[in-house]
Amino acid sequence: MAVVDEALSRVPQPFRGLLLRNRELIKFAIVGGTTFVIDSVIFYTLKLSVLSEKPVTAKIIAGVIAVICSYILNREWSFRNRGGRERAHEAFLFFFISGIGVVLSFIPLWISSYVFDLRVPEVSLATENIADFVSAYIIGNLLQMFFRFYTFRRYVFPEEMAPEPPVDGPRERLDRS
Repeated sequence: MAVVDEALSRVPQPFRGLLLRNRELIKFAIVGGTTFVIDSVIFYTLKLSVLSEKPVTAKIIAGVIAVICSYILNREWSFRNRGGRERAHEAFLFFFISGIGVVLSFIPLWISSYVFDLRVPEVSLATENIADFVSAYIIGNLLQMFFRFYTFRRYVFPEEMAPEPPVDGPRERLDRS
């Protein structure tokens, strides 16, 4: 039994049914959390070292690397029961849509940095880093998350091929008899 299925089998009803109906969204969110960590580590490593004067460039590099990881994880786990496209076409659509998502994620950072000028020396380093985190990782990632989930299901992985079997824990089997 997969880790997610094991965890879902322990959730009490009626929440289990809700979570099972949204299994793809849960997996997508877990992949998103994983790629968020990858993106954050790379962004701050670059921003606090070789790209300290170019936070948007650091964010773009971090975003591209995170998107590559995202494709692999989403293709092989979140949307493994979906398809309907040739792999090369699917990959092209995934990266094209993710590219739009990367742009969506750095627009709030660009506004924070260059419109509101929340950069050192105009503000403290702590203020700059908090503004960068809020704009890039909270606002930007929320924008791209909603956009990407909808467009992935609609355009990249449009057809559900074989639904995952329901999670039947011991308690659920007893309830049915």
